[in-house]
Formats: sequence, C-alpha cells, structure tokens
Amino acid sequence: MQARTYLRASLLAALVVISLKLLAWKVTGSVGFLSDAMESIVNVAAAAFALFIVRIAEAPPDADHPYGHTKAEYFSSGAEGLLIGVAAALILIEAAQRLTHPQAISDVPLGAVISAAATAINLFVALWMLRGAKRLRSIVIEADARHLLTDVWTSAGVIAAVLLVPLTGWLWLDPVIGIVVALHILREAFSLVKRSVDGLMDKSMDAADLAGLQAVLDRFRSQDMRFDHVRTRVAGTRRFASMHLHMPGNWSLQRAADCRYAVEKALIEAYPGMTVTIEMLTSAQESLQEENAQMRSATTDCHAGAAPHPH
Repeated sequence: MQARTYLRASLLAALVVISLKLLAWKVTGSVGFLSDAMESIVNVAAAAFALFIVRIAEAPPDADHPYGHTKAEYFSSGAEGLLIGVAAALILIEAAQRLTHPQAISDVPLGAVISAAATAINLFVALWMLRGAKRLRSIVIEADARHLLTDVWTSAGVIAAVLLVPLTGWLWLDPVIGIVVALHILREAFSLVKRSVDGLMDKSMDAADLAGLQAVLDRFRSQDMRFDHVRTRVAGTRRFASMHLHMPGNWSLQRAADCRYAVEKALIEAYPGMTVTIEMLTSAQESLQEENAQMRSATTDCHAGAAPHPH
C-alpha cells in the first residue's frame, strides 16, 4: 500500500471528524469542544498538504536531485507542526475571552456522544496509519498518525472534563479545559518541528538501526578486514551509509571487490532500499580526505597548545 493511500484515508476521516466535532460545539457552545474541533481543522489542512508533499517525495532521482526527493517529507511534518501551533494560539485566545466572560453550556450529553464518535474514528485511523508508517518508514504518515493520536487523547480528556461542568456548575472549567488542550497541542507542534529540522540537517540513523548496522559489519570483521569512518544519514524513507573498508594491499582486485560486494549485499538485505557507499583502502592507508582532516586537527591542536609569544 502506497503512502498516498494512507493520507487519502486520513484526509477523508479528518473531514468526517471535523464535521462531527463542529456539530458537538454548535450543540453545546463549549469552548472545550471548540478547541477540539480546531485541532481537527488542522488535521484536514495537514493531511491535504502531506498528500501533496508525498507526490513530490515519491518522484524518482533525476539529474538535479540524484539522491531523490524524499527530504520533501520533512517540509510536510514541519508545516504540520506550525499549523498545529497556530491552532493552539487561536484556542488560547478564545479560551482567555471565555475565562473572563464565562458562559453556560447546554446539551452536554448529546455533544459528548457526538464527540466520542469522532474520537473513535480518529483512534482507528491513527492505529492503522502507525502500522503503515512503520512498514513504509515514512515520517509523513507517522507525523499524521501521531497527531491523530494526540487528538484522541485530548478529545477523551475534553469529553470527560466538559461533562463535569453541568455537574459542578463551574463555568470556568470549560475555558480552562481549552487552555490545557492548547498547551498540549503546542508541545506536539514543537516535537514535529524539531524532528523536521533534525531530518533536514542529515541526522544519523537511530540507535537501534545503528546497532543493527554494526552487527552486520561485525560478521565481516577479521584480522584482514576492518571498517572505520562509518557514517549514516536518513532522508525521509531512505537511509544512506558510507564507510571505509580496509584490506591487505596484496589482495587481488577481484578478491577485494568480492568482499566489498558481500558487505554491501548484507547491508541492503538488512535495510532494504539503503544506499551504501564503501571506499576500499589498504590496511595502513587512509583516504586523502581523512588525512587532510587529521592534518587540520593536528595544526589546530598545536596552535591551541602553543605558549604565547613573548613581546
């Protein structure tokens, strides 16, 4: 199943959910239900934008983008985070006005039932999308699914809290609910934006994947073969790894190439779709790039440790 299938389903579900939540707000007049509905409006915009971005990310590599377009996914999750932040700000404004001018709410049981139906739809779609995100390794689908899950938990809290308003007579409780929801949404927005920035800055694979990669290399390490300068990065659904493979200088080119091929094959089998770059060097040799880096480091250390010149 393609990423676009999940996002189309998310968009359709978001339209149904926003309709139900707006109806719950209209029936009750609760700012708590309004805050819940505002987050769902963002779901609609985010799903539509993500669907557009995924079409770009799925485009094959071309002359201008030889490594593909998968990083476009990070723009989607970042934009979703910003949209969530805007929604949270609007909720805070409305809640603050209601806190200073409390208003009674009505037909709370009916509004709670409508909101609960919308929440059930979100929960089903979110869990389904999380499974798809894990299979496709897509940050866009994961961001959308986790946003929906956040919506589920906040909706459950809003429903429970709004039900307390007519029972207690505390009119201030309704806007306070809206403020708490807005602050929770802001936290989720910050998390999404941070993850997008990490992705755009070529963050390495996570700890679990790095441990798995090292386990694959350990199968080939021996007295004759060693690996160093292992580097990884993640770009959307794609992963990249580069490394130096050191072997005895008297090995034939065919033998060295066969070893390099075996390592590359094992890594791609462990991480399907990974792009692997292996530089073959002799046992005592380093690449010119690393030698230059070591020379620059040594020069910096000498300058740092040198005594000041007497005047």
